[in-house]
Amino acid sequence: MHNPGSAIPERFAAQERFAEGAQFIGGRLTKGTSGRTHAVVDPASGEEVFTYELAGVEDVDAAVAAAHAAFPGWSSATPGDRSDALHRFAAVLAERAEDFARAESLQCGKPLKLTREFDVPGTIDNTAFFAGAARHLQGQSAGEYSGDHTSYVRREPIGVVGSIAPWNYPLQMAAWKILPAIAAGNTIVLKPAEITPLTSLLFAQAATDAGIPDGVINIVTGTGKEAGECLVGHPDVVMTSFTGSTAVGKRVAEVATATVKRLHLELGGKAPFVVFDDADLEAAVNGAVAGALINTGQDCTAATRAYVHRPLYEAFVERTAALMETVRLGDPFAAGTDLGPLISHAQRDRVAGFVDRARGYARVVAGGEAPGGELAKGAYYKPTLVADAAQDSEIVQSEIFGPVLVVLPFDSDDEGIRLANDTPYGLAASAWSRDVYRANRATREIKAGCVWINDHIPIISEMPHGGYKASGFGKDMSSYSFEEYTQIKHVMFDNTAVVRKDWHRTIFGDR
Repeated sequence: MHNPGSAIPERFAAQERFAEGAQFIGGRLTKGTSGRTHAVVDPASGEEVFTYELAGVEDVDAAVAAAHAAFPGWSSATPGDRSDALHRFAAVLAERAEDFARAESLQCGKPLKLTREFDVPGTIDNTAFFAGAARHLQGQSAGEYSGDHTSYVRREPIGVVGSIAPWNYPLQMAAWKILPAIAAGNTIVLKPAEITPLTSLLFAQAATDAGIPDGVINIVTGTGKEAGECLVGHPDVVMTSFTGSTAVGKRVAEVATATVKRLHLELGGKAPFVVFDDADLEAAVNGAVAGALINTGQDCTAATRAYVHRPLYEAFVERTAALMETVRLGDPFAAGTDLGPLISHAQRDRVAGFVDRARGYARVVAGGEAPGGELAKGAYYKPTLVADAAQDSEIVQSEIFGPVLVVLPFDSDDEGIRLANDTPYGLAASAWSRDVYRANRATREIKAGCVWINDHIPIISEMPHGGYKASGFGKDMSSYSFEEYTQIKHVMFDNTAVVRKDWHRTIFGDR
């Protein structure tokens, strides 16, 4: 393990980088005004790496005011101008890729190879995608739908967006919130999780350095209770986008509806992983381990419930447990590390609680404990496989958000699909089969926003991400996301160029 006291300045130097504060308002860093401080902690060691002043209500007001002031200029810029700015932004991000990768690994405990190969390249690709999308915001073709009148539809930016991002993918979630909003001509205030603000701040600074005007992107780093609720309820914020738990999403909806805001919610998940008896067993086992352990299981699309056709069940359990045992936990900055820590000791204890309670009704086949030795200082938890739990049990129904996969058998295709749908969530799922008809049925009948076939977890900028049921509504990424951040206006005009003096008689009759 690394020695945080000596290695952190070499890896990131957060305290020096953000000496002016951890709020980014109107194009510059400032200190928060809440009167309270917060520490960013390295979850691999438990050591503090950065302490800053939290945002208060005054900071939210200032950020919204900056976004409001920037909106007229940015919204009236041509699509080409916004596109050019986003292309420059993508280039700056690419130049600073290693800086972003190290900062993300430090604050989240992600293996550096994951942030280098997934988080940062994905963010750069998203930026390039929305740079192109900015030039393709379209309404509908004009037409004469009512006599001598021509109608058409305009898509217009909506104003100041207030967004709240989670701690599991701070950089990517900042990008998913910010990019479609500003590409469409809006301005934004983003509240990152207070425990992982570093890359959101770097992202905003990179945008400014790329020439995106001051005030278009603002970051307020504070608690959900104070800064978050103030942002969601702010009268000058016209749309709220939130990613996080379903429980908190309900509170966000409650606050937002008081001022009739547009809502975009990406909430919890409990993704099923359905393995039919004709599946490639080796591929399914590898897919299950990768899908369950991505980001130490702290991913709402992670494979959490594996339903395996009974003829393959015991072999799947045995092979998955054996593969999990080979996963290497360690220092996120070490080349050989496969799995980093959870985000905090509190999250590790929460995950452990689920597994410990399950011992009374299920079989813990692999893992089920925190490692000892040097790793005990961090928030580590071993990859865990739980078998034979009941469908209605806590570990099957509740979102754990850790490196835990639960495996249950099924006896027929009907039962497998029914069990896959049997939770409140519907964010993502996968089905494993070499039969095209079976696979196609799974894509139709599994109720989730994304269904992978013979794979689990990949995402691409061109395709939408978002859920069904208690997993929320609205889409991230893709042109569907772009449209979320626009409002539609019907324009209609009279082609006759004649003053219709008798129009009032049509409406009111003779007077």
